[in-house]
Amino acid sequence: MEYSFLGKSDLNISKIGFGCMSLKPSQSDVQWLIDEAIDNGINYFDTADLYDKGLNESMIGQALKHHRSKIIIATKGGNEWKKDGSGWDWNPTKEYLINAAEQSLQRLQIDYIDLYQLHGGTIEDNMDETIEAFEILKQQGKIRYYGISSIRPNVILEYMKHSNIVSVMTQYSLLDRRPEETTLPLLLQNKIGVLARGTVAGGLLAGKQAKSYLNYSIDQVTKAASAIRNISEAASNGSEASIRYVISNPAITAAVVGIRTGDQLNDAVRASTKGSLRENEIQQLRISIPANYYEQHR
Repeated sequence: MEYSFLGKSDLNISKIGFGCMSLKPSQSDVQWLIDEAIDNGINYFDTADLYDKGLNESMIGQALKHHRSKIIIATKGGNEWKKDGSGWDWNPTKEYLINAAEQSLQRLQIDYIDLYQLHGGTIEDNMDETIEAFEILKQQGKIRYYGISSIRPNVILEYMKHSNIVSVMTQYSLLDRRPEETTLPLLLQNKIGVLARGTVAGGLLAGKQAKSYLNYSIDQVTKAASAIRNISEAASNGSEASIRYVISNPAITAAVVGIRTGDQLNDAVRASTKGSLRENEIQQLRISIPANYYEQHR
């Protein structure tokens, strides 16, 4: 497994991160999956207080309890569940984030969070207040570093200018090349780590039946998936090549892959072992479908 420092931090994270959202408390093999991932060199685990109303954090905290010294735990805050449980409201206020981080610490059964991320964000937010919350949590020793999870270029730019974020988590795949226009080059230039999610586009690049995605038609999605299969090994469902496309971009520190099964774990590990695609393979994929661009939040 390859490792890289996340931005300007001293968090040396695996090229493949374990996205924990897909894991469910009803699963009987969660501990096995976590242990197997660590045995294969994965040391970055990413969750959020939003997932299963905090139960995901509790489950992950228990599974990682005996691995704490050799793993990096990331979680997110900013979405407040309504009291009736019917949904959530966006709440990036200082008071809420500080309280949310404390609750995440308790559920995860840890003394500090390695990477605490704002789980969203709009240009209308009071960013100064949000940044102050992160800085207070750092001073208190409750978090080591902070970042944001966002697809919005204008939000990313403002946090890059005015805060000490070490990372941005953003959606990126062959079917979502929007970050390639400005976001990824800008973050690379400013030495801010990038955590890529959505690498298989909800499974559309890994064998799921084609459907329209973002601004792409069913025919375009089908063509992209076919191009992925053409450079994949016969036994692969396309996820391995999809992940390798993402980690081939020099701006990407790690691909945070949603893992729910042993097969998905194996695909992710194989992708990390093989590393970047060859340049001709990258070009082959890029010509299979036109690049898309952000139309809003620029």
